[in-house]
Amino acid sequence: MSRNSGAQPPPPTASGGRLAVIASHSSLGGPAPMAGEKEAALAAEPIDGPTIFDKIIRKEIPSQVVYEDQKVLAFSDISPQAPVHIIIIPKVKDGLSRLSKAEERHVEVLGYLLYAAKIVAKQEGLDDGFRIVINDGTKGCESVYHLHIHLLGERQMNWPPG
Repeated sequence: MSRNSGAQPPPPTASGGRLAVIASHSSLGGPAPMAGEKEAALAAEPIDGPTIFDKIIRKEIPSQVVYEDQKVLAFSDISPQAPVHIIIIPKVKDGLSRLSKAEERHVEVLGYLLYAAKIVAKQEGLDDGFRIVINDGTKGCESVYHLHIHLLGERQMNWPPG
């Protein structure tokens, strides 16, 4: 387990921060001329191959890592939707491009992702509460097809969520 508070998030690109980074490392090619996450999700191709998250795991793309162990990597989202917005990903994808592709053999990693979210939330001081989000597919606004959890905190969440 480690916390890397000295690392800086990658600088946003001129064409839209996270969306441009995602597009530049996806099968879509160059930077995306999109305005939001919904557009990124609509443009994303559901792939089972390597994603930008695989490059982050291999440290080929810089990220602000807040937690890492043998099974998961957690890093600050470069387009935060809350004062604390952390992405938690399994280091081994094992076919889990999205939650709807989960099989019984994935039960342990799914549970561990939630446990890791609890650890990160405590580490980040989110004692008053937090939200966990898993986007699945185009209508679920998934833009990177590598199962991941969004941990959101330090603001009052609303209901219904979206």
